Amino acid sequence: MTEKTASEKIEEEEIVIDVDEPELTVEDLPGVGPATAEKLREAGFEELLAIAVMSPSELAEQAELGEAVSAKIIAGAKKMADIGGFVSGTALLDRRKTVQKLTSGSPNFDELLGGGFETQAIVEVFGEFGSGKTQIGHQLAVNSILPLDKGGFDGEVFYIDTEDTFRPERIAQMAEAVGMDPQDALDRIHVARAYNSAHQILLVDEIKRMSKNLDVKLIIVDSLTSHFRAEYIGRGMLAPRQQKLNKHMKELKQLSDVNNALVLVTNQVMSKPDAMWGDPTKAIGGHIVAHASTFRLYLRKSKGGRRIARLIDSPNLPDGEAVFTVTTEGLRD
Repeated sequence: MTEKTASEKIEEEEIVIDVDEPELTVEDLPGVGPATAEKLREAGFEELLAIAVMSPSELAEQAELGEAVSAKIIAGAKKMADIGGFVSGTALLDRRKTVQKLTSGSPNFDELLGGGFETQAIVEVFGEFGSGKTQIGHQLAVNSILPLDKGGFDGEVFYIDTEDTFRPERIAQMAEAVGMDPQDALDRIHVARAYNSAHQILLVDEIKRMSKNLDVKLIIVDSLTSHFRAEYIGRGMLAPRQQKLNKHMKELKQLSDVNNALVLVTNQVMSKPDAMWGDPTKAIGGHIVAHASTFRLYLRKSKGGRRIARLIDSPNLPDGEAVFTVTTEGLRD
């Protein structure tokens, strides 16, 4: 009798269940009724995993519950939550093959990013006023609508405008430059003005809702930290600001993963180069924004209307710089 191979043994042990199980919600947790569920949702706890990783004291404070109740809820969430599992590097490599690249319109810029701006990622672009952050956002919005064979995504664009900088006239100029009907381009770019940080966060939920019927390929937040910076003032407000930013970034990353989309966020820098105000080339948001971003690009102005983009953080690319210009037609070498 011959011995069975390892693969044959695994096949025998595998049990495939082809049944769609209903997704568990906070209402399914032990001791959670409608009132408690509402408190959890209002505190931002929509998923069981988010509750499972909390401590009783933190959950009690954030959801305004008793600590004993919170401990019971967390224990239930730990048993019921899908914590995922380990996968092989080969499986992750296969997933990476689904990543798409978006051209910037500048070959220099694309080369810096290993072929273009990639999906399943958050790209943070930061720099001083006039460094080209919004121009990059407008250009990527147009290019994202291009067909795949022209370096685009052939998808829909969502643009969260926090500083009233979106200009449809600029989109029309850039669209004409790439041979696209400006009206078609504008029809596929969905813009919302965020009036405060709470509104900005709610707009991400709206994108999630709309993504069920639309092929969302690019989400732009211009700028990410403007409202947070204005509303959360002083050291005493730093912790709640960073918590809100962290949650906001995680929800944006989830959007990018689920839709195989690119998220572009623009960011501001410190305003004064001295010991009190900090490094003028340092982005707002601290480690929270820095760690949540997959790629980080620092922009600065140069002579003759040129711009320099420096890649300062990437999981797989070396640091480097690219020179580009912003013309009437858009981003070019």
